[in-house]
Amino acid sequence: MAIRNIVPDTDEVMHKVCRPVAKIDDKIITLLDDMVETLKKAEGVGLAAPQVGVLRRIFVINTMEEPEEFIEFINPEIIETSGTQEGSEGCLSIQGFEGFVVRPMKVKVKALNRFGEEFIFEGEELMARACCHESDHLDGKTIRDTCEYEVFREDD
Repeated sequence: MAIRNIVPDTDEVMHKVCRPVAKIDDKIITLLDDMVETLKKAEGVGLAAPQVGVLRRIFVINTMEEPEEFIEFINPEIIETSGTQEGSEGCLSIQGFEGFVVRPMKVKVKALNRFGEEFIFEGEELMARACCHESDHLDGKTIRDTCEYEVFREDD
């Protein structure tokens, strides 16, 4: 396992739509392992493959449970949303930036795990926000594209 560099939102890879994973092979398993290690080091909630320079429909989420638990999503699809939450949100690819966003309060996501098994994840509040945020990355969108306005910028 390796810690990968997190690419900034200005990198062109962050603005491209990711391709689905056709086959879960050793390369994809290594990517998943590396993404978990990278997310641990960054102390974030979620990380999408384009944030480490890979245009594949993959993201990982830290559930913030004790001990830390990570869920890996391959070819995720948000199949249901309900409710609304709003507030500030940051991104590992834009250090020091927070934007005001409106997200669903609950989401249901269908995806594959590393063994190719389909699962349904139901997330509320922070987990719903994280799934939506990471899904946006897979579609070439960053927090700057989805936020209504900037809340805070550390370097101002």
